[in-house]
Amino acid sequence: MSAEEEKIVWKGRSHQIVNFWPLVASLLVIILICVASYFWSGWLGFLALVPFFYAGWLCLGTKLMVFEFTSERLRIYEGILNQKINEVELYRVKDTRLEKPFWLRIFGLSNIVLQTSDRSLPEVNIRAVRNGIEIREKLRKQVETLRDKKRVREVDFESSDSDADGFEAGLV
Repeated sequence: MSAEEEKIVWKGRSHQIVNFWPLVASLLVIILICVASYFWSGWLGFLALVPFFYAGWLCLGTKLMVFEFTSERLRIYEGILNQKINEVELYRVKDTRLEKPFWLRIFGLSNIVLQTSDRSLPEVNIRAVRNGIEIREKLRKQVETLRDKKRVREVDFESSDSDADGFEAGLV
């Protein structure tokens, strides 16, 4: 372990509002099945358990997905039966974007989208969190501090069409 201990800067999870429309659809299907079982066969009512368990699975999945960013990295814990942990080193974050769609602004929530240079996780979407502006600012400052500490800079290499043509022309 290094001389400095890794500290948690922010830890949180998405709000359950991200499941609003699937939950509404599940409720409508449950109502439809209950009405159908009333008019036809009472055994049809057992089918209402399927959308009920689906809605519970969605809510539990959102509840168990935890975002944690420390002084060194961003960790995403997800999974219901088996927990999966994704990590991205903070110095690999290229761009941070804050999105505040109307639906989320009503509830005081926002999305934070991170573009990274990590091939396994090129985009991290932290959906429906409170205090998105403060979280994004903490994250941005921590990324810059870590880059200065490690003396790392993010550089994008993009080739233009004229360079590729010149290279191919040189081979001919």
